[in-house]
Amino acid sequence: MDLDALSGVIAYKHTGETVTTVTAAVDRITINHPLKELCDLELSGQVTFATGRSSMEISLQVVKAPRNDEKPAREDVLITCAFTMVSLDPSTKKPVSISPLQVETTDEKRLFALGEKNYNAKKALSNTTLQKQAPNDLECDLIHAMWLKNLEHYDPDIPHRKPDNIVHMDKSRIHATQIMQPQYRNRHNFMIFGGFLLKQTYELAFCCAASFSHSRPTFLSLDPSTFANPVPVGSVLYLTAVVAYTNPPPATAEFDSNQSSEGHQHGSKVSDSPTEPHYTSVQIRVDSKARNIEHGEAKPTGQFHYTFLVEKDIRVMPRTYPEFMVWVDARRRAERFSASMEGAESADGARHAQDDRKRNRITE
Repeated sequence: MDLDALSGVIAYKHTGETVTTVTAAVDRITINHPLKELCDLELSGQVTFATGRSSMEISLQVVKAPRNDEKPAREDVLITCAFTMVSLDPSTKKPVSISPLQVETTDEKRLFALGEKNYNAKKALSNTTLQKQAPNDLECDLIHAMWLKNLEHYDPDIPHRKPDNIVHMDKSRIHATQIMQPQYRNRHNFMIFGGFLLKQTYELAFCCAASFSHSRPTFLSLDPSTFANPVPVGSVLYLTAVVAYTNPPPATAEFDSNQSSEGHQHGSKVSDSPTEPHYTSVQIRVDSKARNIEHGEAKPTGQFHYTFLVEKDIRVMPRTYPEFMVWVDARRRAERFSASMEGAESADGARHAQDDRKRNRITE
């Protein structure tokens, strides 16, 4: 909630008070380093991408509060995230143009280029959804392998039975229902504050991961998420959470051949030793919809994908075709997250190396 509120404050510093600014999407929330001590935290951010249209990208970070105005160290950056804000006309509620961002310094140009890259990537991503792109050959093979495993688990002529660490996807589903109270509305109208919706979906996702693994989950990231429709005050919010993907995956051809390599790619730790703890990356999908009490009309309000790490060897197994599609979509998200983290680490390492060279030149 605090990050969304801060992004709103930053957006109004750029646009002024003559427009209505709303949260359109959360591009990603990532835990860079865990907080292991009690300390003060500093939340900061800035507009990093705005071309003069109605939307802008706000990049935020949470760091350990530095002392004496020092620049925070790399390991002190705890959370990084980005929000997409959209400016609307207060009367018509239609998008309005805002001032473009002027970039001058080298760092500002780098952030603007990164924001432009994220903007183009989101547009390209809309063409790779399962509604527009069918499962590829590898994904079809994985679906078929899991379907065969399901048959083996219940075939009396085959001695194999479903392992205790495999849970069917439909058994992991949990629900929450809540009336939207006026104290959770945003500053402009009787619509619910986006940060409150994120809080509710996160808490349900945490509960889903905990009930699935019977352990305490550790939050890793929130996948890019879009608020599809506003949630009015007085409406009923319905949330549904389900385990969409686990890594390592179930006993498939992919797992049998790539267990070790994929475990490190997607953030889980695979252990061959029975004495070492097993870790599993768990992706939770939360679907939300709001129902108008008077008319009974229900609208989807957003879909959110949270990734947690649990200290347990446990895997989710889809059984129906819709569940297989949920699994494939979540697997694609896990692969994109792995690729983005590897690219970010490479860029961050190169930037720090450049800073070190500059400091060396200065000291020489």
